[in-house]
Amino acid sequence: MFIDSHCHLSYEPLRDQLPQIRQAMQEARVSKALCICTTLEEFESVHALALGYDNFWCSVGVHPDNEGVREPAVQDLLDRAALPRVVAIGETGLDYYRLGERSVADMQWQRDRFEVHIEAARLTGLPLVVHTRSASNDTLNLLRSPSGAQSDVSGVFHCFTETLEVARAALDLGFFISFSGIVTFKSAADLKEVARFVPLDRLLIETDSPYLAPVPHRGKVNNPSYVPWVAREIAQLRGVDEETVAAVTAENFFHLFSKAAQ
Repeated sequence: MFIDSHCHLSYEPLRDQLPQIRQAMQEARVSKALCICTTLEEFESVHALALGYDNFWCSVGVHPDNEGVREPAVQDLLDRAALPRVVAIGETGLDYYRLGERSVADMQWQRDRFEVHIEAARLTGLPLVVHTRSASNDTLNLLRSPSGAQSDVSGVFHCFTETLEVARAALDLGFFISFSGIVTFKSAADLKEVARFVPLDRLLIETDSPYLAPVPHRGKVNNPSYVPWVAREIAQLRGVDEETVAAVTAENFFHLFSKAAQ
């Protein structure tokens, strides 16, 4: 069985197709999924998915790209993290990809928001779901413990697209690495090397649906039933069978998101 460790089932058009998606998941042997929150405003709808289905869980957090939304305080995250079936803090992190006329210095609000999530993860013991794009140095620096050694929080770098060096640094901090459908793209040669490098016991798979559908579904609306294609690509890259990747990533999921195993 496969587990989709990161999807957005509260987004259109997926939220209106849930019965069909769940049927497709069953046929594809995708047994479980983690539904990711990206604003406090959407938390109730994401949490409802986790409460409504015994094979879904959810997170609580505010995505770094989201502006003009309710800014989270640590207590906002703590209150929601204490609820049943909330197993992670995030999606959180840094994203400098679309700076426009702004400078990195202008993105202090993102770093402040990220630190709020890191503190909530410390206080709850829940893992962080980390988004980083064009901001890896700052992301890693904020995650490092005061001693500069392994981070004092756990988590996953989701939808990983960074370099081998960033992957190594994230692993050194104790984080997991999750691969999406991007790893199936022909243009993703460097990312395929990262997928060969990451130890099997620190690897997760995801769809990040409705985005980034894997080959052979590229260009379509993504959904959790497509996550086996990510596993197949990783299995081929590593010279192991698909069932090994399915079993290991499922075990890793429950190791990292330990509240889901309770």
